[in-house]
Amino acid sequence: MLSRTADHLFWMARYTERAENTARMLDVHVQSALLQPSVEARSEGWASVLGISELTADFKARHGDINADNVLAFMVRDSANPSSICSCLRAARENARAVRGAITTEAWETVNQTWLELQRLAAEPRIRHDPSMLFEWVKYRSHLLRGVTSGTMLRDEAFHFLLIGTLLERADNTARLLDVKFHTHASEFHGSAGNRGQEQDFYHWAGVLRSVSGFEVYRKTYREAITPERVAELLILRANMPRSLAACMSEIVSNLSRVANPQSAETLRRAGLLNAQLQFGRIEDIMSTGLHAYLTDFLGRINELGSAISQDFLAA
Repeated sequence: MLSRTADHLFWMARYTERAENTARMLDVHVQSALLQPSVEARSEGWASVLGISELTADFKARHGDINADNVLAFMVRDSANPSSICSCLRAARENARAVRGAITTEAWETVNQTWLELQRLAAEPRIRHDPSMLFEWVKYRSHLLRGVTSGTMLRDEAFHFLLIGTLLERADNTARLLDVKFHTHASEFHGSAGNRGQEQDFYHWAGVLRSVSGFEVYRKTYREAITPERVAELLILRANMPRSLAACMSEIVSNLSRVANPQSAETLRRAGLLNAQLQFGRIEDIMSTGLHAYLTDFLGRINELGSAISQDFLAA
């Protein structure tokens, strides 16, 4: 496969996954903002949305005040923000158009139709009053594309590069989400003050789980009250949780091994080492050494892995 083709497939998948992750995150914050009694608390919640994507500085340069309307406009429709939903789905469509011969007709039509429908939906006034409808639609279209590619594409290098892009983006997003949510709620580990504090903590961590479709999974896995440590364990070490770091790295290693070439041995070794540490890690050890430090190290290593994959396989 040409490196240019692999590059387009890789980024088509990453941009689609990024749009879905952004939609998940915004949907949870729209719902949780309704439970916040103060303007300050709501503003802090929307600030965390920007922090997860490391877009705070760019946002303030363009919009200034952090509030729901400005953040939603910036993260959904702003074409100058490369991480907005519209920008991501447009980029996914352009990458898919460049390699129409490497994907099936059904996959191309799904990507193309998603972009065309998004332009119509984003312009509808009712979306501003009920943005959750748009976010559910974005998640559905992402699920649809994954189903179409899985059901129609040959299991060749093109398919594996699509999966690698999806899983790298997913792992990066899960780590960022956990890092920001735990960092802003560090007092969680010292106990909550009163029933009101416990109630707020429950909605906070339930929102984190719902943003990765993990609330029902948590209930089935632990069958107990939601605690920060268990949330971290589920989203880091549980290999049977689809959006956990362990699940993503396991699949990345599997797909990298299928496209390996003579110059990718070191990249595969790095991926395998990171996967082994997740496979045999314990949440007690992670929490004792510091979750923030652990996730910062993981994000650095996953970004290095993405760069190494680019050097080994993708277009310059």
